[in-house]
Amino acid sequence: MTTIPKNTAYSILELALISDGSTTGETLKNSLKLAQQAEALGYHRFWLAEHHNAVSIASAATSVLIGYIAEGTKKIRVGSGGIMLPNHASLIVAEQFGTLGTLYPNRIDLGLGRAPGTDQATAHAIRSDRMQAVYQFPQEVSKIQQYFSPDNCTAQVRANVAEGVKVPIYILGSSTDSAHLAAKKGLPYAFASHFATMHLQEALSIYRREFQPSAHLKEPYVMAGVNIIIGETDEAAERMFTTLVRAIIGILTNQRGYLQAPTEMTDDLKDVLRHPAVHQMLKYAFVGSKETVKEKTAAFLAETQVDEIIAVTNVYDAADRIRSYQSFAEIMQELINENENSTLTMEV
Repeated sequence: MTTIPKNTAYSILELALISDGSTTGETLKNSLKLAQQAEALGYHRFWLAEHHNAVSIASAATSVLIGYIAEGTKKIRVGSGGIMLPNHASLIVAEQFGTLGTLYPNRIDLGLGRAPGTDQATAHAIRSDRMQAVYQFPQEVSKIQQYFSPDNCTAQVRANVAEGVKVPIYILGSSTDSAHLAAKKGLPYAFASHFATMHLQEALSIYRREFQPSAHLKEPYVMAGVNIIIGETDEAAERMFTTLVRAIIGILTNQRGYLQAPTEMTDDLKDVLRHPAVHQMLKYAFVGSKETVKEKTAAFLAETQVDEIIAVTNVYDAADRIRSYQSFAEIMQELINENENSTLTMEV
């Protein structure tokens, strides 16, 4: 029996990707429909990513979209995966999320990262002194924490709408640097292993080893992203997977476009998947039937012992995506139940 962490949570990271032939408005409505389904399926949280100048990504105004999703749902946690802090003034981020936390109490998360979420030219257009802000990332996180503190009420600069509002902060990362920071601050840590796979185990080890309990968190809390594509059969899932493979080709060749309709898995696409960079990027892409993905998910959870797994399902058809997430929720419930039954048997 594969041992997974007790009460493992499962969540969704949404980029609001626009499929060829669809519109931004339709895509955002589909994001809301997905969040509503996720809520019914027991997903713990629904996070939205920040990206800019990407024709196929509709989540650029992340805090606005978080409000839209939170308004259309009732209990699922909604947040940023993440806000790229060097793109923004910390005061503005605190005001935005303090407002969201007031409107939707105990449901808003603030995940913070330091990557640009775009190309360098666009990053410079967003904020010309961005690189200085990157180096100041730890200090900027501390500023946001201070703006949310009730003790900031006597400061000269205040985010009045944030003071005392409960919006937990998460540190996001795709390398080991963020692991040190999250551990030092005693904050939960989310690793972007759905595309940055190489340093996952090292980052988790650093975070757990160096973790310092804080007022926010007594023990380490780790989240990790995986690509999930589930079909009726392995072949059906592989066909849906071709959309993601073509999207990756577009990223690597700087020819990004809308999500393309799935096709048969051609020899050319198989060659792309064998390329070392692509193979490494998709190390944690679990594609196949429910049975196939369940086996891979169980192995991942046993290996990493993460407290929460964040599923990323980028396929062309909105209905296929919902069905895939439904199957993944069933997988997680089965694994959790099997783990509980195994524990009870051992205790007896």
